[in-house]
Amino acid sequence: MNSRHHDLRTRLAHEAARLMAEQGIRDYGVAKRKAAERAGIRDERDLPANREIEAALRDYQRLFQSGTQPQRLRRLREVAIEAMTFFARFEPRLVGAVLEGTADEFSAVCLHLFEDDPSEVLRFLDDHRIPYDEDERVLRYSRELSIDVPVLRFDADDASIDLTVLPRMHQRQAPLSRTADTPMQRASINAVRTLLAQEKGG
Repeated sequence: MNSRHHDLRTRLAHEAARLMAEQGIRDYGVAKRKAAERAGIRDERDLPANREIEAALRDYQRLFQSGTQPQRLRRLREVAIEAMTFFARFEPRLVGAVLEGTADEFSAVCLHLFEDDPSEVLRFLDDHRIPYDEDERVLRYSRELSIDVPVLRFDADDASIDLTVLPRMHQRQAPLSRTADTPMQRASINAVRTLLAQEKGG
């Protein structure tokens, strides 16, 4: 990669990161395409990889949001523990920005729940009189394998909760990360408690 191409990718990564941080764009693809459009770039080979945007987002937060982002991240991890306790019967795992450390005011607490019959999760929410929205999400497990899974969203106090319901057979194999062709990070409630304790201790 020549220096001009590298500089362009870096510039686009930082612009995409800025859009994510300031406008609440959660999708790396949307952010990079918007950044490219603003810069008049049409060649997809010039677009940064998701991992480059994630690194730029961490830089942006450290430079421009150091007074607010760490506190919001800590609050969302506290909410994650409350939600994981509530959904304990579905053996929840925390995923996404709240686990990875890039969560901000626009981020939801994202959990993977494991239940072969998704209607059990719907019934659980209905029994607790929690209104929710239903959606679907595509998760990749390899270049050849993707699955459609149900997603449920609701608000709890000052945070949004995003639930992806997976068959129990997928409990041991995490889908691929949004930023690399490697399994995404997932954490049990004990791991999140340890993470929060380390933060408070630091």
